[in-house]
Amino acid sequence: MVSGTQMILGLAIGIAVLIFLSMKTKVHTFIALIFAALITGLVGGLGISEVMGSITKGFGNTLSSTGIIIGLGVMMGAVLEKSGAAEQIAFTIIRKIGKHKEEWALGITGYIVSIPVFSDSALVILTPIAKALSKLTGKSAVALGLALATGLQLTHVFVPPTPGPLTVAGILGVDVGVMIIAGILVTIPTLIVSMLYCKWLNKKLYLIPNDDGVTYTKKEFRPEYIKAIEDIDRLHKEKNLPSPVMSFAPIVVPLILIFANSIVTFAGIENVLTPVFNLLGHPIIALTIGTLISVYGLGGNMSRTEVLDYIEEGIKATGMIMLITGAGGALGMVVRESGVGDALGEAILSTSIPALLIPFIIAALMRIALGSATVALTTAATLTAPLLLSLGMNPVLAAMSTCAGGVAFSYFNDSGFWVFNGLYGLSEVRDQFWAKTMISFIGSGVSIIVVMIASLFF
Repeated sequence: MVSGTQMILGLAIGIAVLIFLSMKTKVHTFIALIFAALITGLVGGLGISEVMGSITKGFGNTLSSTGIIIGLGVMMGAVLEKSGAAEQIAFTIIRKIGKHKEEWALGITGYIVSIPVFSDSALVILTPIAKALSKLTGKSAVALGLALATGLQLTHVFVPPTPGPLTVAGILGVDVGVMIIAGILVTIPTLIVSMLYCKWLNKKLYLIPNDDGVTYTKKEFRPEYIKAIEDIDRLHKEKNLPSPVMSFAPIVVPLILIFANSIVTFAGIENVLTPVFNLLGHPIIALTIGTLISVYGLGGNMSRTEVLDYIEEGIKATGMIMLITGAGGALGMVVRESGVGDALGEAILSTSIPALLIPFIIAALMRIALGSATVALTTAATLTAPLLLSLGMNPVLAAMSTCAGGVAFSYFNDSGFWVFNGLYGLSEVRDQFWAKTMISFIGSGVSIIVVMIASLFF
């Protein structure tokens, strides 16, 4: 029988090989991920056939849930880019939230949108806005995109009705309404600190989208790159952009459809219209509708050839994104089926640490091992539930501690990590660390501090 130590050792060696190949060799990250998954499984005790089965299963499962969504999102994004709709959206957001507050505008947008919508899907849908704002303001696309991704991630992990926090509430016996309120209260300070980091990252990691709408130019930041607001207003007046309503429609309509389906499902509503909501509110169907709105609503003045060329140009960039995303899913499946997640949970339960940190550490280790925040939350809540009475933990605070751990350490086996890197042109490991990985540390750290402070009063 394979020991827990051997399983954890397999994961450690696999991650070490992945980091070495990605940073020190010419091996592409996709191949490095496959090698890491293979080594993790074999050292962790799986047979060759089991490892290969897990790799193909994880690759396929990940792309089955994200591949079509990524493709549709990129197609829609290409039309938004070329028609000027993304720029119109950017101008509108600046005026509503406030000039020079683009990070806050995107962070708040993501925070609201991700309550009913899966965060990776929303990131793909809203990325054209971050790119447009980057072009208009001269701010780094990575900093703006990270602000968006952070808002999306926080409510995705903390606030029902998304699956992770909803499951945690059920397992730990927390009222859903209380869970929603607690999640919002804990994440507001976290969002504020994260936005300050994104503003700092603008100078640390400066990338601006090129005119093709896909690639980026990286350079050292200079204050003069930030465009004066008068230039932006003048630029807006000079451009012949689509109307705000038509510009927002390809994005807003899918979000409304998905949100409506979430409400119907969450409330348990059953009538003749329920199947209609279920169909139209499925992310794939909703994004297809959004893409069609963009093609016929925004591309009305373009020829068929122009529209197809723009779409195909955008699709070319999705190939590597999908390969890397799928490989990350393969690694996650290997460590899941090798049993390393259970081994990590049992190891932490045997230590003497403050009770409220137990669900946090379990969830964080699960996130590191499995890549999926939802799976990490479910596993941590399951292992923590029997300890609530014996350790005298407040169920609400235990739930918040679990969610805080689920935010931690977004890295190589997290599909969202690779989706973000692909969308924002981050190919160097160092840059990837300063973006998605570092913001996950900040989000997790601030959240657990808020929870620990709250434990002094409740």
